Amino acid sequence: MLRTLLIMMALAITVCGCERRTEPGEVSEERSQYMAISISSSAFQEGGTIPAKYTCDGQDISPPLQWAAVPDGAESLALICDDPDAPMGTWVHWVMWNISPTIQGLPENVPPSPELPDGSRQGISDFRNPGYGGPCPPSGTHRYYFKIYALRTVLDLPNSTRKPDLLKAMEGHILAEGQLMGTYSRK
Repeated sequence: MLRTLLIMMALAITVCGCERRTEPGEVSEERSQYMAISISSSAFQEGGTIPAKYTCDGQDISPPLQWAAVPDGAESLALICDDPDAPMGTWVHWVMWNISPTIQGLPENVPPSPELPDGSRQGISDFRNPGYGGPCPPSGTHRYYFKIYALRTVLDLPNSTRKPDLLKAMEGHILAEGQLMGTYSRK
């Protein structure tokens, strides 16, 4: 009986196409097993607390980030930082693209300019500004994901680009991805 039910469910999923799909740009366990970028910060450890310096309670500057294992064939990198624990849905803190695949990280305090001297670009966060906007949770402890993507192309996007636009432009171009998660709660 149970076996028959499981077979029927599998058939229903196959016919209707309603199996769980990974959102564009979302790190899936299956894809991440093949090509992964290691991303870290000298300011906090994976799963650790983001120092107040990088939040609205401090200087509100971007933390230093480092990465490794960018695959051959990458033409550019993209970065998204967001908070899935925000009360009104995921809050986007940083959108950046056309980062050179030859660099191994970003320094602390990336200027909040739409276009940087090295050619990388920053879109609009949910703070309605270009560049990084630090953690500022209204209550409780929130998780902040810094997601890095290696792309097989350079993206031609306007300065008004937001996360959904970037994810759409990246579709079909992602070679590898990785993420670093930090937490923060207001004092």
